[in-house]
Amino acid sequence: MKGVFSLAYKVIVIVGPTAVGKTALSLELAQMFDAEIISGDSMQVYRGLDIGTAKATEEERKLIPHHLIDIREIQQHFTVADFVCDAQRKIKEINDRNKLPLIVGGTGFYLQALLDGYHLGGNEVKGDGKIRAKYQKFALENGNNALWAYLNSIDELAAKQIPLNNVRRIIRAIEVYEMTGHKFSEQVDRPNEEIDALVIGLNTERNVLYKRIEQRVDQMMQDGLLDEARWLFYEGGAKFQAGKGIGYKELFPFIDGKGSLEDGVAEIKKNSRHYAKRQLTWFRNKMNVTWFDLVSNETDVVKIKKTVIEWLKERG
Repeated sequence: MKGVFSLAYKVIVIVGPTAVGKTALSLELAQMFDAEIISGDSMQVYRGLDIGTAKATEEERKLIPHHLIDIREIQQHFTVADFVCDAQRKIKEINDRNKLPLIVGGTGFYLQALLDGYHLGGNEVKGDGKIRAKYQKFALENGNNALWAYLNSIDELAAKQIPLNNVRRIIRAIEVYEMTGHKFSEQVDRPNEEIDALVIGLNTERNVLYKRIEQRVDQMMQDGLLDEARWLFYEGGAKFQAGKGIGYKELFPFIDGKGSLEDGVAEIKKNSRHYAKRQLTWFRNKMNVTWFDLVSNETDVVKIKKTVIEWLKERG
């Protein structure tokens, strides 16, 4: 692959739910097309959370350079804005090395933000400490449910996109509305003209996918997921963004002596299935994806390679 892109940085993106073969495909494509891999997963940024986030192994990372893995401590936040900034920088650095950036992950909102320039309004609006203090007090006195309900009453779309437990983001949405008179969810689509992406999606039949997800959870437990969750819990993980991830929060009740291990594992499997469904809905409705099924049809890998070759040729 040649060095400087004529109009925009070429980027290959592999998306899809867990357990459909994204990692294996990314390694194969990276070797074939002289690529470096950028994680598009919001949880793989955290050091110490390896099993539950299905990070590439040390051997795989020695084989192909990986980026945006292990760049945060578990106590730290990692936002969509952080991801976009870091990913854009890595894309440029990889291109400058005459390599092809290959983004792999399942966090649809992060990937869309990078590729489409999407933002949930108000990032340019400076904060107001008095407004924040007012609603922080409101949350303490009335609870997160009441705070979220108030946001829902003024901006239903923003409320749908912000989790109930993300008090900081809820207050920010209210703050922007009160300061500007415009809804936080009034989005601006500003396509990222510096990125030219081919988005490859992996999926398979739902019953097959769900079985693979459950098998993966069982394998994670055998590999030591409980010990990883226990370490996170005793480091205060229940308070952190890192502790909200599927595979960890479900085991906290057992670790805390308030639930059974069997129930925790069953909850991980259930939440993983639900998350996979949400991922697929996002990719289908929000992103322009070319879909393949490597689980049921291994020969699809030939089609994927051909698609990438043709796409690269078209762009010179």
